[in-house]
Amino acid sequence: MAQFIDYYQTLGVSKDADDKTIKKAFRKLARKYHPDVNPGDQDAEQKFKAINEANAVLSDPEKRKKYDKYGKDWEHADAFEAAEKRGGGEYTGGNPFGGGQGYTYTTGDSGDFSDFFRDMFGGGGFSGGFGGQRRTSFRGQDIEAELQLQLADIMSDNKQLLTVNGKQLRVTIPAGVEDGQTLRLRGQGGPGAGGGPAGDLYITFRVGLPPEYDRTGSDLTKTVEVPVTTMILGGKITVTTPTGNVAVPVPELSQNDKKIRLKGKGLPKYKQSGNGDLYLTLKAKLPQRLTAEERTALEQLRDLQNQNS
Repeated sequence: MAQFIDYYQTLGVSKDADDKTIKKAFRKLARKYHPDVNPGDQDAEQKFKAINEANAVLSDPEKRKKYDKYGKDWEHADAFEAAEKRGGGEYTGGNPFGGGQGYTYTTGDSGDFSDFFRDMFGGGGFSGGFGGQRRTSFRGQDIEAELQLQLADIMSDNKQLLTVNGKQLRVTIPAGVEDGQTLRLRGQGGPGAGGGPAGDLYITFRVGLPPEYDRTGSDLTKTVEVPVTTMILGGKITVTTPTGNVAVPVPELSQNDKKIRLKGKGLPKYKQSGNGDLYLTLKAKLPQRLTAEERTALEQLRDLQNQNS
């Protein structure tokens, strides 16, 4: 005698799962255990058949209704229904999910279904496309990968040869790409099954900038230390930018946290022309020690300021 099969357990869903949840679970498992993905694996083949059978019942409203109603007492379903028609009352059986999993599958005219399925629903009543009646195809799995980039890698369009899932791919990295941004490559993911299309490859970029930079889009900010005498008297300082060194004029009497904008010295604008800006924040750099002459000059400056205050 064929034993009861818990179709909900087979698909890993709850008894109150909706159609969308059942379909999602079925496609995920069917893709995993499809014979094209597991050639020669008998265990995967049996699981694939079990998954197909569970979906055949739970995705069909009438079959699911009968299965939910009679459960482990499915063998007496016809008798119960006949009794109901004669006025014998409605079936009020117990928990439909008791029993074991000792079922077998038979390949033949009725398809690859267990004895339980054929006894409950009839041998030829299902035309859902399995067991040789119609081949079902599945889209391949999407693949996610990360690519580490440095500042120099994003200053211009950059071509790199990547190896993903055993395949070599030449990828163009757009200038100005941001950290966490994802590039989608259609059809470069896992292979499809049953003639289905390949999945997609999603590459997430991880951009590591030098620690002195903070980024907002294509703009950068950077703090630079300036000798206190240059902050007071004015002058020029040399600043390193992503595009090279730049001589920057510092106005006299510049205060701490003064901002200076270097137009076009930021990062490339993503898929646009031109660069963003680099914003400098000036910080006065105090000397670690003073010579006698420096101390004398500073004391004279202090005295002059006190006289003028």
